[in-house]
Amino acid sequence: MRTWFDEMKLGERVELGSHHFTAEDIVRFASSFDPQPFHLTEEGAAATHFGRLCASGWHTASAFMRRLILTMQELDAETIARGETPVERGPSPGFENLKWIKPVFAGDTITYASVVIAKDDIPQRPDWGVLRGRNEGTNQNGELVFSFESKVYLRRRPQQA
Repeated sequence: MRTWFDEMKLGERVELGSHHFTAEDIVRFASSFDPQPFHLTEEGAAATHFGRLCASGWHTASAFMRRLILTMQELDAETIARGETPVERGPSPGFENLKWIKPVFAGDTITYASVVIAKDDIPQRPDWGVLRGRNEGTNQNGELVFSFESKVYLRRRPQQA
């Protein structure tokens, strides 16, 4: 996989791996960050339109972020093993169109991926670009459950002298 801004191709897809959502993890996350009844107990969830325990959307997004970072660390390690310098990634200037499309229930496994949808030059920083991606999570049934569009600053490959 290419990692430098100028080497990334529109439509390039990066598989990020999967995360299994257990009831215990859902409750632990919700207790700390999103204590709504349908994230805390089966009984609380049964009284809502969800009908059973489901993960917070923020938990789903956090699992995406973990898979993304682990994948980038693996790519960097492979790059170093080849004797090359890993790409420098900058911060994200934000995201758009976050959607929690279907609930993620206890026992679901979500597989995450990111697809390059656009590349923006930065005239005032010619050694950097903004990479935009469509990020998705699908459950074990192949159903899209989560999506958003991201932006990240990514360095261009340095020119050889």
